Amino acid sequence: MTLKWVAVVVAAVSMTLWATGNAVTLAVNGGQLPLFVNLLALVSAGTAVVLAVLAELHERLNDRLNALTDFLVARLAEIEARSGDRNTGFVEGYLLNHGQEAAVVPIGRRGRGAAER
Repeated sequence: MTLKWVAVVVAAVSMTLWATGNAVTLAVNGGQLPLFVNLLALVSAGTAVVLAVLAELHERLNDRLNALTDFLVARLAEIEARSGDRNTGFVEGYLLNHGQEAAVVPIGRRGRGAAER
């Protein structure tokens, strides 16, 4: 069972126990449960409701992120299929037209380090 449903069950059980306890105490003694018991039941139910709402929001956000990821992967695959290796052919053709092999030159450090050399 997910966290959301556990929190819903806890809230329902807590409110049921609160209502039943107060009804039985009212019928037997003509009073109500002690304040601490009532507050404990209400706080646990409120906390469970907040937790259930947060769990639902988290689940929705996770679903949206998964959908966005799937969309981006599909879109990037489509762009890759459409463009292919066109730039590779352009660079090779350019180098062949100039009649020489391109020398590999290491890229130096940028900034202050390049000026000091």
